[in-house]
Amino acid sequence: MTMDAFALYGTHEAEEHPVRLTAGRLSADLAKGNLRTIRYGGVEVLRAVSYLVRDRDWGTYSPDIENLWIEQGNGAFSARYVAHCRGPEDSRLAISVHIAATEHELIFEAGALSPTGFETNRCGFCILHPIVGLAGRSAKVEHVDGSVNETRFPDQIEPWQPFKDMRAITHQVLPDVSAECRMEGDTFEMEDQRNWSDASYKTYVRPLALPWPYQIAANEPVRQRIVLAIRDTRSGKTTAADSAERTIKLEPGDRSGTMPDIGVVVTPDEAKAVLAARDLLSDIAPQELLFHFDPNAGHGTEALKDFAAVAALHRGRSTLEIALPCKQTPAAETAEIARQMQAAGFHPDAILISPSVDRQSTPPGSKWPECPPLEEVYAAAHAAFAGIRIGGGMLSYFTELNRKRVPADRLGFISHCTNPIVHAADDLSVMQTLEALPFITRSVRAIYGDKPYRIGPSTIPMRQNPYGSRTMDNPAGSRIPMANRDPRHNGRFAEAFALGYAIRVLDANIECLTLSALTGPFGLVAGKAEPTEEGGNRPLFNTVKLLSGLAGSAWNGCRSSHPSEVLAFQSGSTVHILNLTAEEQSIDISAFGSASQGRSMALAPFGTASISLAV
Repeated sequence: MTMDAFALYGTHEAEEHPVRLTAGRLSADLAKGNLRTIRYGGVEVLRAVSYLVRDRDWGTYSPDIENLWIEQGNGAFSARYVAHCRGPEDSRLAISVHIAATEHELIFEAGALSPTGFETNRCGFCILHPIVGLAGRSAKVEHVDGSVNETRFPDQIEPWQPFKDMRAITHQVLPDVSAECRMEGDTFEMEDQRNWSDASYKTYVRPLALPWPYQIAANEPVRQRIVLAIRDTRSGKTTAADSAERTIKLEPGDRSGTMPDIGVVVTPDEAKAVLAARDLLSDIAPQELLFHFDPNAGHGTEALKDFAAVAALHRGRSTLEIALPCKQTPAAETAEIARQMQAAGFHPDAILISPSVDRQSTPPGSKWPECPPLEEVYAAAHAAFAGIRIGGGMLSYFTELNRKRVPADRLGFISHCTNPIVHAADDLSVMQTLEALPFITRSVRAIYGDKPYRIGPSTIPMRQNPYGSRTMDNPAGSRIPMANRDPRHNGRFAEAFALGYAIRVLDANIECLTLSALTGPFGLVAGKAEPTEEGGNRPLFNTVKLLSGLAGSAWNGCRSSHPSEVLAFQSGSTVHILNLTAEEQSIDISAFGSASQGRSMALAPFGTASISLAV
């Protein structure tokens, strides 16, 4: 089914189609000079091998690629190119790349050279192992000193690097098939990228304990090489994946629970716009309004007055999210905010409080910033906001919550956000982040047990960057990491992503899920130069309204034969089905009782459908 790219992605800018490279049973997609979806016999071995250059804010350069040459045939492939990065003050870096593969070996080597000197936080290879099918499974790690450890990929998400000082890592792909990834030219270590909702374990060059940013000296070559070696002892046997007929089948599952409440975030900058969109707010009828309050950003009594006016229109609950400055004592600051709330006539049902500084990440090897003990912050909040439910956690991402685990005894609930464009912003990587969400929620439950649990606001665009000084401006509406605006938020991609997000966190029994604002760049109402006319509803509106209408009802899980492409859940006698891909999917739904016997359906790109079953 052909659909307008603008309607799907909110931009006419098309992603570069990858080039499929094959060498016998080994295949890989070449996109923007890097390798994605490396498979052997149809089974994913590595999610990516990429040569990346990061700036001082951990933004990723998009290099210009010249002289790309590709050759494949006779059971082998190879490619060459030169990539050019241009940094501040006309600094330049050139990377010469050679890729070569046979059926059982893939080599990706690169040499970087700067004529000017070049500042970077990281320059070199990143290797991504998939998480589905590998989490908790065995691995063999060879270190730079030659020692070897028999270990496992983490199941619960590790806050710090599970493997350091790496030279090679080996894992089992299939019975009697193993893959060794050898990394040469520097010291590598692995981080658990599920912290950031990336669906991968990332092995990267240059340990984080070393200083960054650092300088690549002028005319000093930097050379690295990755070698992927496949060992297959099956005497030529094929796997099911080599020849399996590809169908997507949905079946009733055995999981069940209660749908979460749905929240909408309101900032001081957008409060008056929300008042003007009161009819839309009433139409959605979210169970929760999450009001963001940051004294360091100049928020004060006037913002709280606007919040009070919005809350008066709302039939549900309200929570005030406070980024506490901690420039004075927590007792003094919370008392002042309570005084301002009283003066504004704003009386939220709950307070979510966290030190402002905890929104910033503290990477391994870095010094923790000055911050009052969280016990003192929570005690001050209980004293200042007596009778109001107090929650805590992180106003940033699960990464920060995992690294700084809050004392939850006096908290009414735990909360954190996620963001899918921290490390990569291509369509495939963003949609794949949904695979990481069950691992995140299971890790939170392992740490905090049955404590009431909230997630959000979690949107495709990034509202705050814990890893640098700023989010990235995106006036051209491109797909770039860490951007404060993302074109896909305006298209059907975001509608599908949000519903997929909700489905992936159902098992966590979360209390409230916040997926958007009402207005503004994170909202449900379109602004200027967007697919929908200004003031109209973005497609994301459909998902948020659907989920809000289902809040508190029972759900039953569904099994998908291809969960990376199609997801579903059942509510009452209705099955809600979601296509996570840009291709039309044909789906077999015959397993859902007499009303669907022999039935199949076609679902449009990033499409959703609800089918009613006979009771």
